[in-house]
Amino acid sequence: MVPLRRLGLALALAAGLAGPVAGQGLSLGESDAPILTVDQDRLYLGSAWGRRVAAETEAEVQALSAENRALEAQLAAEEQALTERRGSLTPEEFRAEADAFDARAVQVRRDQDAKERDLLRNRDAERQRFFGAALPVMGQAMQDRGALVILDRRSVFLALEVLDVTDDFIARIDAAIGDGTEPPAAP
Repeated sequence: MVPLRRLGLALALAAGLAGPVAGQGLSLGESDAPILTVDQDRLYLGSAWGRRVAAETEAEVQALSAENRALEAQLAAEEQALTERRGSLTPEEFRAEADAFDARAVQVRRDQDAKERDLLRNRDAERQRFFGAALPVMGQAMQDRGALVILDRRSVFLALEVLDVTDDFIARIDAAIGDGTEPPAAP
């Protein structure tokens, strides 16, 4: 097995990149590197699509939070009213009303939890839709640069900063697919 340092140096030499460390004056043309890196999270969150989804999700979270607070206040008032009426009810009547209240409270919590799960599922589905729409754009950019592979930065131990094409890809993807509110043009 080749140690990581030797493997990295071998890759750098094979790509014609041996030289200064990232940020020390090395520059590459767009077609000089067969290996590119991209930060998937920054790619998505920095894109018009990701920013739109983040803003929509935040608004939905705020609305759900306000709804939760209102429901909590309503349930607290119902519980207080039931407690105040306890003395005027038979034990059987009180138990029946208390059980009905508990069942409503449990159902409200389930409904609100389901809304939160749906919100998160929709957010994740939007991310998947984004990458589905962005993949052809990224593939074309990879071909334009003569690259053989694009790696996620999280899976790269060490790389020159010039290999990171995230910002370029964000610009290309925004130009090609926008914020995702309109279907992307056919490639």
